[in-house]
Amino acid sequence: MLRSNYTTVSEFILIGFSTFPKHLLPAFFLLFLLMYLFTLLGNLLIMATIWSERSLHTPMYLFLCALSISEVLYTFAIIPRMLADLLSTHRSISFTACASQMFFSFTFGFTHSFLLTVMGYDRFVAICHPLRYNMLMSPRGCTCLVAWSWAGGSVIGMLVTSVIFHLTFCGLNEVHHFLCHVPPLLKLACGNNVPSVALGVGLVCITALLGCLLLILLSYAFIVATILKIPSSEGRHKAFSTCASHLTVVIVHYGFASVIYLKPKGLYSQEGNTLMAITYTVLTPFLSPIIFSLRNKELKNAMKKTFFSKLYPSSI
Repeated sequence: MLRSNYTTVSEFILIGFSTFPKHLLPAFFLLFLLMYLFTLLGNLLIMATIWSERSLHTPMYLFLCALSISEVLYTFAIIPRMLADLLSTHRSISFTACASQMFFSFTFGFTHSFLLTVMGYDRFVAICHPLRYNMLMSPRGCTCLVAWSWAGGSVIGMLVTSVIFHLTFCGLNEVHHFLCHVPPLLKLACGNNVPSVALGVGLVCITALLGCLLLILLSYAFIVATILKIPSSEGRHKAFSTCASHLTVVIVHYGFASVIYLKPKGLYSQEGNTLMAITYTVLTPFLSPIIFSLRNKELKNAMKKTFFSKLYPSSI
């Protein structure tokens, strides 16, 4: 896949942070490092809690565990390299490493979107068809849904990476980003097929993301309609509380994504584009475990029982 390109470009230079004042870079490094460590700790805590607490061995928490795994892998594909570049003056990345970063970031990013869609379907079945829940969300069926989510993310990651890195790169090799992302790489490619490649990749990504969003919105349309039919306010609150954390993460995920991918071209400076991209690659994964931990009472109580009671037995 990469053979024909080594004759023209053997490495790229990531210049996403090159225009920022140098005295700010150590502060950025410390801030993003702390956020990254908190993201890892939060997701690992969620996974460990679900694994150790038998009462959480349900489809909803299986999907949440898979979501945490995809989030850990997604951030691992991007943030360590970004942190290293913040303190480095030579921000080069090899051709193969750039292709690998693109593949893993797209794979885990789209897996994340597919898993959010599956979690929306799980809430739809639980609230709208509770009597059929055990049949529709059987262990085998849940495993298949998770597997298909990972397979779908891998297919899109491989497809996008293969198409982009079959292009011919010539001339400049400076990528105006802090990671190997599609739009800045397309600007470095030469050949008559670049516009058609850009259109094809854009259609695949937008179709997948919007398809996931529409399915989630459709699920919640049925969920809201069902909840409104519940006679007691306590029942309505209890039903909606099981969806609150997932819905909040969906809003954050697609809200930041729309700011990044749907903004008009040329509206912001390079510094502005870099900071906006950070909101999606660093801030969104940082907020996700916080939302699930604070908004999900059952998970929060399980964390207290499993971990905090051992650390502070007198306070629990």
